[in-house]
Amino acid sequence: QLQLAESGGGSVQTGGSLKLSCVASEDIADACGMGWYRQAPGKERELVSRIRSDDSTEYADYAKGRFAISRDKARSTVYLEMKALETDDTAVYFCGACWTTRGEFAYWGQGTQVTVSS
Repeated sequence: QLQLAESGGGSVQTGGSLKLSCVASEDIADACGMGWYRQAPGKERELVSRIRSDDSTEYADYAKGRFAISRDKARSTVYLEMKALETDDTAVYFCGACWTTRGEFAYWGQGTQVTVSS
């Protein structure tokens, strides 16, 4: 089964930046899209951004202009570069792969914590 491993989370102050990485255990370069969800305490998991197999991208409104998703197909890796972080960005960020007809990813990573403090 495909496994995803996230890294790059941490603690930053308001206005800071972080870059998350997610590596897939198999070569899924052209087969699957990848992306990121997040879940804040007491809230449902929500889509942050995803990049499709054709490299088209989608962002949540709050991420537009601050976050940038990219991928290295040769390494089956997806990145999320986050700038101008706000306290509301505090959440566990989950990497996902292979979008399904149910409108969600088929595979998930364990998540990486992002904490933004004022």
